[in-house]
Amino acid sequence: MQTLSGLAPTAKLPAYDRNQLKSGILHLGPGAFFRAHFAPFTDAALAAESGDWGIEVASLRTPDVADNLSAQNGLYTTLIRDSSGTTAEVIGSILKAHVAPRDPAGLLARLEDPAIRIVSMTVTEKAYGFDPATGGLDLKHPDIVADLASRHAPRGVIGYLVEGLARRRQKGIAPFTPLSCDNLPSNGAVLKRLVLEFTSRIDSDLHRWIEANVPFPSTMVDRITPASTEATYADAERLTGRTDMAAVETEPFTQWVIEDHFANGRPAWEKVRGALMVEEVSAYEKMKLRMLNGAHSLLAYLGYIGGYEFIRDVMDDAALAALAYRHMHAAARTLDPVPGIDLDDYANELIARFANKAIAHRTYQIAMDGTQKLPQRLLEPASEALAHGDRAETYAIAVAAWMRYAIGEHGNGDRYELRDPRAAEIAALIADIPRTGLAISAALFTLPGLFPAALTGHRAWTQDVADKLEILIQDDRLPLF
Repeated sequence: MQTLSGLAPTAKLPAYDRNQLKSGILHLGPGAFFRAHFAPFTDAALAAESGDWGIEVASLRTPDVADNLSAQNGLYTTLIRDSSGTTAEVIGSILKAHVAPRDPAGLLARLEDPAIRIVSMTVTEKAYGFDPATGGLDLKHPDIVADLASRHAPRGVIGYLVEGLARRRQKGIAPFTPLSCDNLPSNGAVLKRLVLEFTSRIDSDLHRWIEANVPFPSTMVDRITPASTEATYADAERLTGRTDMAAVETEPFTQWVIEDHFANGRPAWEKVRGALMVEEVSAYEKMKLRMLNGAHSLLAYLGYIGGYEFIRDVMDDAALAALAYRHMHAAARTLDPVPGIDLDDYANELIARFANKAIAHRTYQIAMDGTQKLPQRLLEPASEALAHGDRAETYAIAVAAWMRYAIGEHGNGDRYELRDPRAAEIAALIADIPRTGLAISAALFTLPGLFPAALTGHRAWTQDVADKLEILIQDDRLPLF
């Protein structure tokens, strides 16, 4: 897929002239979620209102996605799947792809180009170098260590942002707006805190300039996007008539809530269905992290250890589907009112989305990086629930399920990889202790910086976790209630 001409009539094409489009956005991390969410939103915004808001993407690590996009002149297919079938939308908003390790100087040149007015990112929680225990930089994170030591030759996201802003300041160029689209609570505020802590260690003048001139809007993003498979690529070729190795698949639902604080303009995202420009995003992101992501993690851990490959399969288990619904309502009790949202309706919508038979979202995929996801999805709301007199039972089940998953071994003895940045620490903690709920939970509760004292100091709740973990150790699929 290198051109829009000659594509099959079954594919929806961009409704604007790509040949007239110029770059205005540089996006770090062109993974599947970005290609199912940010790029289609921008594609639709360009169709609604013209402007030089084409996207250049950059991979900070592996080259595969960027190379595939380059080979296709930035074009790719988004497959939208539901019970009625699959539709194909060809996205045209990406103009160029970069691979940072191959040409770091080239990426820095793009960061200082005045045409680039937004630098957005979907790099996953672990790439920021964020220490949840302190709320600041993880000074042991390899990228943070390297970039503090060699600020003009960055390799990580914080290092690139800081060096790009420094070059713009030095040349009198207006700053770009950094736009985090990752599942971090208050992602813009977190990003700002990390950037400012980083600059405080290397350049006090730059620190003050960024603090005074650079906005860091927060966002809430939502669209279930499983990893692409051979079926994804086959369906993309069938519906477009072209081979497409950058194709993604996703659900019909899409939502993006964005704080409207930009230094130098933005696309007309507010004209796209599912996008909402707001003054403050925290109520929406907390709702999504606790109700959707929290329930997703609960189902992923219970599902994976119970032998279910996909979330849709877990939802076929009536007991687990009911548990997810219970958890959503428990999470809702920790929330303040969300403008324009009925939380009961939102929970019902989530249940329907999780059960979508057309979406093959692997439990193992959702289970990865648990130590990075648990705090905002489960541990913070559990602490709040206990403080308000709630038993937080579904949270105990979710944590017990994560602990059972963290053992790294199925009930039949088959091993699996945790795919967690703290996997070695976890393995060391439980290596030589009895395989009992009490022993393993006690060990994992000591994992530095993960569990808040409000949870580890609550004896009834930690005992509940231990009891539920014991049940799961004895029988991965035994009902928990």
